[in-house]
Amino acid sequence: MSKDLTKKILITLGFIFAYRILAYVPVPGVNLDVVKEFFDSNSSNALGMFNMFSGNAAKRLSIISLGIMPYITASIVMELLAATFPSLGKMKKERDGMTKYMQIIRYATIAITIVQAIGVSMGLGSLTGRGGESAVMIDRTTFMAIAAASMLTGTMLLMWIGEQITQRGIGNGISLIIFAGIVSGIPHAIGGTINLVNTGELNFLIVLAILVVILVTVGVIIYVETGERRVPISYSRKVMMQNQHKRIMNYVPIKVNLSGVIPPIFASAILMFPSTLLQASTNPIVLSIKDFLSPGSYVFNVLTFLFVIFFSYFYASIVFNAKDISENLKKQGGFIPGVRPGIHTADFLNDVASRLTFWGAIYLGLISTLPWVLVKFMGVPFYFGGTAVLIVVQVALDTMRKIEAQIYMSKYETLSAVGL
Repeated sequence: MSKDLTKKILITLGFIFAYRILAYVPVPGVNLDVVKEFFDSNSSNALGMFNMFSGNAAKRLSIISLGIMPYITASIVMELLAATFPSLGKMKKERDGMTKYMQIIRYATIAITIVQAIGVSMGLGSLTGRGGESAVMIDRTTFMAIAAASMLTGTMLLMWIGEQITQRGIGNGISLIIFAGIVSGIPHAIGGTINLVNTGELNFLIVLAILVVILVTVGVIIYVETGERRVPISYSRKVMMQNQHKRIMNYVPIKVNLSGVIPPIFASAILMFPSTLLQASTNPIVLSIKDFLSPGSYVFNVLTFLFVIFFSYFYASIVFNAKDISENLKKQGGFIPGVRPGIHTADFLNDVASRLTFWGAIYLGLISTLPWVLVKFMGVPFYFGGTAVLIVVQVALDTMRKIEAQIYMSKYETLSAVGL
């Protein structure tokens, strides 16, 4: 391993360690026992999923309790706007425009963080524990100002850490922050499972069956996430002669899962939001609707499956632009054998992407409902599967690819230095 790669890995680990330390720095003026009690009673809804993504920082109400989600929300909104407005999409493609594009995302992150921080501080002001104690121990107006400033600082620190990892370390910094937050909960889940086995509340054979399901799930995710359809490309003899000393891509890779983890995140957020809002009501009709849409119900998981399929097609249509690919191929003198350049190439690529997206959407839908199956039929005492394991595997694969690329790059530099 080269010194440069070792340095990048150490920088990445150092920033992740700093992120985990920030998760234990609480917002001043909060009764942490009341907040912990609140999150323990809401572990199965949107708050539980949010706490998992933040690495339990939300449960501790740390300065990074909002996590990196405001930045991700701003990025997704900008992606949708760039796909809707051509001028914004053109800005994203240009080098100088990309700098301005990223600056807009940072300003949008600040705005979203301030709104969310004020909302959280207002909600904490009315939160009380079982004994009647308040979650806020100081003046509410002062607390709102302190909480908003603290959470904004924490989110900006996380955004800076993510950008530093991307620029100076290995892998995508934002993805690695989410990865570290999810993985940090694994030791607690393992410890809780061992305690249940020791006390006889969970059969050891069930634990083995769960382990097999986990390994099979991870294997399936790796297989599908690395799967792609390679559409062959041919180039004219003139183009090949002009670029004989350069490598020309002779295929267009189209992934089976074009939309990544966005569909499960969107589907979960939309479906869990109503049940989270309705939980404070005592009206029998409202409570029956809440139970109808609870994460453990059949209706909730069927809707999750359908929503994931819908968002898979929707987001794939945004990230995969067949028209741009066909135009670039035409400019470079490339074509798909048996398909005419231009609109016919775009239609062919859209058709291939649609067929692949169908199977990718079914795969995402099954992965998203896996936690419910495990809890419902196997009695798993912790949250496993779905979006969490999908993110963990995707980030791990992406990081391994970048480490391999760095190793190959160092080998080429060595060969060029010795003159081979």
